[in-house]
Amino acid sequence: MHSAHSTVHSFRTPGGVTLGVEHFGDATAPLVLLAGGTTMLSWPDALCATLARGGRHVVRYDLRDSGTSTTVDPEAPAYTLRDLAADAAALAHGLDDRPAHLAGIGIGGMVAQVAALDHPDAFSALTLAGTRPVAPGPVDDDLPDHDAATMGRRFALPAPDWSDRTAVAEYAAAGAEILGDDPAAARARAERVFDRTPSTAPSVRMANQLGLVFAKLDCTPRWRERLPELAIPTLVLHGRHDRFFPVGNGEALAREIPGARLLVLEHAATAIPDTAADEVAAAMLAV
Repeated sequence: MHSAHSTVHSFRTPGGVTLGVEHFGDATAPLVLLAGGTTMLSWPDALCATLARGGRHVVRYDLRDSGTSTTVDPEAPAYTLRDLAADAAALAHGLDDRPAHLAGIGIGGMVAQVAALDHPDAFSALTLAGTRPVAPGPVDDDLPDHDAATMGRRFALPAPDWSDRTAVAEYAAAGAEILGDDPAAARARAERVFDRTPSTAPSVRMANQLGLVFAKLDCTPRWRERLPELAIPTLVLHGRHDRFFPVGNGEALAREIPGARLLVLEHAATAIPDTAADEVAAAMLAV
């Protein structure tokens, strides 16, 4: 259930981009900034509430072209991965004078890596969940790629009518089952994403089809070789059964970021399940 102890706002960056944000906890507490992958609802309510109870000001936000953030044309993004990283830094600076703990999940984890590298003054710690150290597209030879059989089944699902809330929710549930995630949780999340997407069907589609907008995004130059420059405490979270970004991607991140801690969620796949909220929150609070 949606937390009664949160507030929804918007934040306008100096560059004129509006980001949809949701706050949990005491606004004077140290900031934990959660970048969605693409929508903020990639981060479970239970985890946000647990972090807030642990003494953090938790803010989760929608990336551009998702949720209530600025949406122009999700099919043809006119911004780059570095622009999304700059959004994260602007939001962190705008919310607190102190550096923030930045967390990113999935493609939001790619944003977080680049943000921490390009804007080191904005961030004091980093959590990378279910992500990898390279952009969408051809993967490095030493990194495990998407599970081919799973992706074949996932992309063989007939596309729903993106303007039909029920059809979109059922599509999300079917996709989650293929990926090894909880279909009921995915259905409920898709309904919430639909309800809070004030734009057109393409925006709903982008929020439900992983990586489509990123596949069209300029993610150059590579950043993997810069990971050893990171000098902030880092937690790498990864589901043992993740078929989208197999766990070897998280293992590579943990090896290449100095001093990083790897926490493998033994019963998780792509999404962070509510049942892991306490374990994940405890690890994040210890970073």
